[in-house]
Formats: sequence, C-alpha cells, structure tokens
Amino acid sequence: MTVQDTGKPTLAELDIDPAALAWDRSGDAAGSIEVAFPVSQRWNRGDWVLLRVAGDPVGRILVFDRNEWDCFIDGARKGEFNDAAVGEPGGPRC
Repeated sequence: MTVQDTGKPTLAELDIDPAALAWDRSGDAAGSIEVAFPVSQRWNRGDWVLLRVAGDPVGRILVFDRNEWDCFIDGARKGEFNDAAVGEPGGPRC
C-alpha cells in the first residue's frame, strides 16, 4: 500500500532510518512497546508516530498520524483498553 491507498505514508515513503531515532520504551523485556516521534524538514515532531514491539524478529513498524495517536492516548486514559490487558471480557483472568 502507498500513501494514495491509505492516506498516510509508509515507513519507506517517510524516508526514515529507524536505527537513527530515539525510541521511548515501555519496559526492558522483549515484547515491550517502543514509540518514536520522528522529525524532518517536511514535518514536525509528532506529525507521525511510529510504534514497534521490541524483539519483533520481522522488525515491523506501524505508522500513525497525529489524530490516530491522540485518539489512542485518549482511549487509554479513559480505560477503553483495560479488558485487553487482562484478556477477553468474560474470559479467564491472568
């Protein structure tokens, strides 16, 4: 998919080197979430938000626009994902 298909660029279209970014990390273990807010001459910090999982053997990186990221953060603050943290509603609790 390209920016024309999705309305936002892929990592390749952003022309970003993930190794050159400062990644904020949720923890030290494999499986921790890492987030980066790249800057370039074409956009400001936070125009695009990159997310990856530490230790992902494929090295997948998701690209979110600022509105998507703000909506995610708002939902997390409101507890909209709490069920996901403990399993499916009505399912076994860890």
